[in-house]
Amino acid sequence: MQKGRKRFSILLSLFLLAFSFSITPAFSIESAEAAPKKENPSVKAYDQKIIARVSSERIFEDVRYLSETIGPRVTGTKEEQQAAEFIKERLQSYGYEVETQEFSIPDRMIGNLKTSDNSEVLINIPAGSAVTPAEGITNELFDAQLGRTTDFTSEAAGKIALISRGEITFKEKVDNAVAAGAIGVLIYDNIDQPGPLNPSIGGDAPVPVGGISKASGLALLNDVALQGKTVTLVVEKLESATSKNIIATRVPKKGNNHDIVHVSAHFDSVPFAPGASDNASGTSVALELARILKSYPIDKELRFVFVGAEEIGLVGSEYYVSQLSQDEIKRSIANFNMDMVGTSWENATAIYMNTLDGQANIVTETAVAAAERIGTPSELVLYQRGASDHVSFHDAGIPAVNFIRREPGTANLEPYYHTPLDTIEHISPERLKEAGDLVGSSVYNLIRK
Repeated sequence: MQKGRKRFSILLSLFLLAFSFSITPAFSIESAEAAPKKENPSVKAYDQKIIARVSSERIFEDVRYLSETIGPRVTGTKEEQQAAEFIKERLQSYGYEVETQEFSIPDRMIGNLKTSDNSEVLINIPAGSAVTPAEGITNELFDAQLGRTTDFTSEAAGKIALISRGEITFKEKVDNAVAAGAIGVLIYDNIDQPGPLNPSIGGDAPVPVGGISKASGLALLNDVALQGKTVTLVVEKLESATSKNIIATRVPKKGNNHDIVHVSAHFDSVPFAPGASDNASGTSVALELARILKSYPIDKELRFVFVGAEEIGLVGSEYYVSQLSQDEIKRSIANFNMDMVGTSWENATAIYMNTLDGQANIVTETAVAAAERIGTPSELVLYQRGASDHVSFHDAGIPAVNFIRREPGTANLEPYYHTPLDTIEHISPERLKEAGDLVGSSVYNLIRK
């Protein structure tokens, strides 16, 4: 009996030992998958090569130059051309091969409004407005209240009608003014906004039409109309205008047909907005990254794409992508697009990574990994949103992300957006550097040799 029990014990031990070996590999694999991967120390060293060189002072000064020295860079104007030339010269000074793409833009209406004491009033001219003679039209204002037929009298004839927004459509206001004999129409907002109203008049008008802010309208009513003073309104059509893209390219020293990484930002702004945040901030960060990445060894092609005409419908980026060959599109693996990355608005504590489909891609994944390595202070939020130049790249099948600051939860943009208040005073040097650190580390991780 003892020998039998001993033999049984030995066999049982061998069985349990064999069974334990049979289940150990599966357990070990599962544990290894659950365990965090060890970070390659050299990756953080590569990050430091970027972070140590990103200068918030240099970026901030470029924002200042674009937004203050040049000022509003409206598509098709000489100020937009000045910005393009500034970017081109800077990139050439870094030793890049620089290409300029010039393209046509749709005709637009522009204008200005001045009082008899030479005070300038900000004004938007809607599509469909008639033009004025080169010297403009000068006359008294007629207070047409809401622009209803009953708000006009015979005294409106030969004058410029000053009309408040509200109750009836913009087109009805214009039609009623024309029927009363007015030679021009100014429509002012009925809510407080920093910028002038941009009315849609639904077709062609036989007289010049402009939109102004509520504050401007009330000031004209009290200080001009009621005082019998005059204003001068000038409206012209900007025809056969062009805009530009500026492209700086670096290719690896060896081989050909490399993958391509695009870093993009638009440099134009809306009328009256100095565009410090939108988008001197993204432009200036991209310029700083171009400086830093001008000489590091790379194994992918790097293109810095500075586009014009974003504010009138992504025209510049659409043109750039349309000029890519099918081979270039096939080799394009990523687009890092920066727009409004430096606002100091206290609520914009998150960096949104906007993709057109709301899905993660190589750009978001690279950025998240970089943020974890370098300790990016702001939350990164993946969000479904178009409305910037990443759309043009996405539509061509290129993984693209728009990096932009928003308020977490609401996704609100800063209150200075598209207004005359978009100035250098509302730019944060710390957030400019944060954007440079994050995007710079991400890009370099993709292209480094």
